[in-house]
Amino acid sequence: MEQLYSQYQDHIEFFVVYVQEAHPTDGWQTDSNVEEGVLLRQHQSYEEREEAAQSCTIGLHISLPTLVEEMDNAIDEAYGAAPERLYLIGKDGKVVYHGGAGPHLFDLEELDGAIQKMQAGAKVS
Repeated sequence: MEQLYSQYQDHIEFFVVYVQEAHPTDGWQTDSNVEEGVLLRQHQSYEEREEAAQSCTIGLHISLPTLVEEMDNAIDEAYGAAPERLYLIGKDGKVVYHGGAGPHLFDLEELDGAIQKMQAGAKVS
């Protein structure tokens, strides 16, 4: 994602939207999170979510602008964002591309192709 951001940031606005915790300690915790020390409970307040987002961006060296979803989880519900998903929104505000649920269907090459098509004025399918 950092490579795409670097390549297109002068023409496209990029954002990471931090949503509810996908694998909280008080929910469905994964072995890999335990091994990596990613031990977060489900956020109880917006401040906790902000802190988790900041830890994530620092820990993963994310330079993209990061937005933090409100506690109503409206973005997650509207876009099926958890645990991670890629979206490309056109200038008209309509979804041009939406990727599959990550991490297994998180396809940066596919997103890159959609960006190139959008920039060329072609329909993105």
